[in-house]
Amino acid sequence: MSTRPPTLRLRVSPAAETKLRQGHPWVFDGSIREQNRDGKPGELAVIFDKQDRFLAVGLYDPESPIRVRVLHRGKPAKIDENWFAEHLAKSLTLRIGIADADTDGLRLVNGENDAWPGLVLDRYNDTLVLKIYSSAWFSYLPLITNLANAQIPNRRIILRHSRNIRDQHYHDGQIISGAALDRPIVFSESGIKFYADVLKGQKTGFFLDQRDNRRKVEQFAANCKVLNVFSFTGGFSLYAARGGAQSVDSIDISKHALDELQRNWELNRENPAIDACPHREIQADAFAWLEQATEKYPLIVIDPPSLAKREADRAAAIGAYKKLAISGLRLLAPKGILVCASCSAHVSTGEFVQAVRAAVSASGKKIRELEITGHAPDHHVTVPELQYLKAIYLQQQ
Repeated sequence: MSTRPPTLRLRVSPAAETKLRQGHPWVFDGSIREQNRDGKPGELAVIFDKQDRFLAVGLYDPESPIRVRVLHRGKPAKIDENWFAEHLAKSLTLRIGIADADTDGLRLVNGENDAWPGLVLDRYNDTLVLKIYSSAWFSYLPLITNLANAQIPNRRIILRHSRNIRDQHYHDGQIISGAALDRPIVFSESGIKFYADVLKGQKTGFFLDQRDNRRKVEQFAANCKVLNVFSFTGGFSLYAARGGAQSVDSIDISKHALDELQRNWELNRENPAIDACPHREIQADAFAWLEQATEKYPLIVIDPPSLAKREADRAAAIGAYKKLAISGLRLLAPKGILVCASCSAHVSTGEFVQAVRAAVSASGKKIRELEITGHAPDHHVTVPELQYLKAIYLQQQ
């Protein structure tokens, strides 16, 4: 007769204790000072302080430098199905009122920031996409699937996971609940329709995090020639067109992305403003194209992919952001607006803004800063290390 192993108990360094009390969601392998036995992926690990008092409990991951992803801290709690059900309901409650009647694409669970460390849940129309970043979550997928089906109306749930984790029972893009799917999902954002490749696309299928900035760009677009650099599948382009843009030029190096942009454009032909707006898709390296371009634009959006995927890339990324801003300012028409964005977590908001301001200084132009924006409310940030999205709006005087 098998017996259950004793509870996995850990003690951590004084510095890690302090961080846990301050709300940090991770325990790194180098911070563990004592451990009563080996742990398995997804096992609950209870962390005690130096006086043997409960400190926190989380998911153990022996395959990751982040050895424990914290679920709960403070007073002891029973981490069971009821706990997870209440936890999901709390995350959903925080989203009430964020999406309008014309929006059915939304982040429902935002990882560590909703105390679901290493897990996000996005909604696209009637499809849910669950993405995990730790093998610790694989054993919980049946439970999470049941809870999502109970609390969120859906046709299917699709699993996505990061490239560095594997499981013999699950694969990336697997439908873990509901109807089969052999094509991208169509969803609506502020009344504009988009395709989302939920099976194989980047992130969970679309960049939902830029929704608020797309809405702002629409407000500036009337009667403007608009340049969208690093356009990807055309989010900013379509919002600008609906906002009454005189024309839109979209630049991206990926033919596949531009093909998807065209599909999204055709999907919205029923909108008179979009249908009437002249649109050019230009396949080119954005850095090289910007250096050679001479046409002036009253509205420019520069939203590159992450330029610093590692800490070692940070200095080069800061230089690249400055270079992009200099190019954008050179092409900006009088009274025009330049939007520069960054999604690099390794470059702080302060460093990014400083790089853009350095570009403004180098340009010699008189520029007014209109606004600096961050994360949309469904992508809210409670852990400083996870703050990645920022944008600055500049207007030439």
